[in-house]
This record gives sequence, structure tokens and C-alpha cells, in this order.
Amino acid sequence: MSAAALHAQWLTYLASEKRASKLTVRAYGDDVERYLDFLGRHRGGAPDGAALASLGAGDVRAFLAARRAEGLAARSLARTLASVRAFHRFLERRAGLANAAVMSVAAPRQPRTLPRPLAAADALRTLEEAGATGRGLAGPAWERARDEAVLTLLYGAGLRISEALALTGADVRPQPTLAVRGKGGRTRIVPLLPAIAAAIARYADLCPYPLAADGPLFLSTTGRPLGARHIQKIMETLRIQLGLGPRATPHALRHSFATHLLQNGGDLRAIQDLLGHASLSTTQRYTAVDEAKLMAVYDAARAR
Repeated sequence: MSAAALHAQWLTYLASEKRASKLTVRAYGDDVERYLDFLGRHRGGAPDGAALASLGAGDVRAFLAARRAEGLAARSLARTLASVRAFHRFLERRAGLANAAVMSVAAPRQPRTLPRPLAAADALRTLEEAGATGRGLAGPAWERARDEAVLTLLYGAGLRISEALALTGADVRPQPTLAVRGKGGRTRIVPLLPAIAAAIARYADLCPYPLAADGPLFLSTTGRPLGARHIQKIMETLRIQLGLGPRATPHALRHSFATHLLQNGGDLRAIQDLLGHASLSTTQRYTAVDEAKLMAVYDAARAR
């Protein structure tokens, strides 16, 4: 069977059986499509199933080196390798095309980076400016209320943009908690603080379009599902208006949620659950942020 046919079967498997999100299927599919295109050039012809089973570790390393030469960062290279491995696992389980050499390739070492949260005052200013009437962003009142509600979910509940935009009209109703479907299809329960509920209710009252219980909660100007790029552009505008600098991104609001909880005595395990992290080590990065801040204060005091 051709590699293209196997690739198509794998994408169907990801979407229908693994129930991966559309974004995940697209990202993994693009990675493996580039992989197969590279193998066709690298080996002098489009590979079939037998060729995929006979690949060596050097073939995969050559592919990763080519992607690195194109400017791909270490984190993106690691995701690319994860896509390739997932594809080969599928080939082994569904077609008996095992390849231990491919599975033995190590992922690129990741640089240690710390989350970059905003100060609490700056995070609150961002939310206020997003929904302010008569200043800040242009646009109808319902759009400003919508943008404020989305950003409030990122900072007040620690949601990712994709998670906030995946909420439905059923989430408008008053409730003490919110069920959020995160990465890997995992569902977590987060508290719906009064400020978040009020922001969502204000948007729902002003929205000119009906919000169906099984439809998207956040809608665009044309009544279609709101896209993540819109929220990113809103934050770009706000950070310029408020002089916050390039670190003020939508995801920085989620980082701020976790960091400010930790700084105020939040339990690390509880924060892990609220963020939907599969591993505690991911959440532990926020303790390093606190340590870095403490050392900066200490160094400043010694310099006086």
C-alpha cells in the first residue's frame, strides 16, 4: 500500500477513533506529509509500506536536520518527531509494519524556559481596557464585552484560547463550576468565579446573535465561531495601548493565573488540576518563576 494511502488511513483514525481535535489532526497530518515528501526525495521515490518499515534512524535524523535547516525550533522539532512516531505506531498496530529504528530516535533537547506572567495590576488593566466603553478598542459594545469575557476566562480560570473558544451556549447559564475540555480530550472542572460569570452574562445579553446550547459561545462579527487569531490581535493592540511589552500575550494571562495563585499560597497539585496539566513537572515551572523573582529582589537589596 502506498504511503499516501496509509497517511489518509491514519488521519481518519486520529479523527474518528482517537477523537483528536481538528487542530491536532491538521498539525500531525502536516508534519507527516512533510516527512513522506522528504523521504520521496531522500530515497529517490515515493515510499510504500515496506519502505517505511525498512527505514533507518539515519533517515529520520536526516529529515529532522532538514527541518531544522528550514528554521524549525527545538520545540517544534520535538512535536514533528512525535507526529512521525505516532504514524509509525499506527503502521505497526494496523498494518504490521514495525520499525524499531525509527522509534529509537531521541527527541531534540528542549531549552528550559520559564513562563512569563504579567503583574496582577497589568492583567487587570488588560481586562478592563478590553471592555471599556468610550476608550480602548473600537467596535460595538457587544464585541468589547465578548473580548473581555474571553480574556477574563484566560486570566480568571486559566483557560487556553482554544478551550475558551470551544465553550458552547450552554455555558452561559449561572453555575458554580465550568467543565473544560482540554488537551488529549481530558475534561477538568474549574471554578466559575462571579467576575467570570458576570463577564459572560454581559456578553450574552449584548450579543445580537442567538447562542444555541450546542453552538459556540463566542461569535465573530458575522455570527460565525470566533477564531483564536482575533484574540491574539486584541492582545497585540492592548499591550501597545497599555505599554506592556511583547510578553503580554493571551497565553501570558494563563501563566499569570497560575503564578498569582502560587504567590498567594495556592497548592501546586490544585493548580495542576486547574490548568489541566498531565504532569506535575509542567506545573512546577511556576515555582521557578517565584524563585527567580525572589533572587532578583535579593540581588537588588544587596546592591544598595
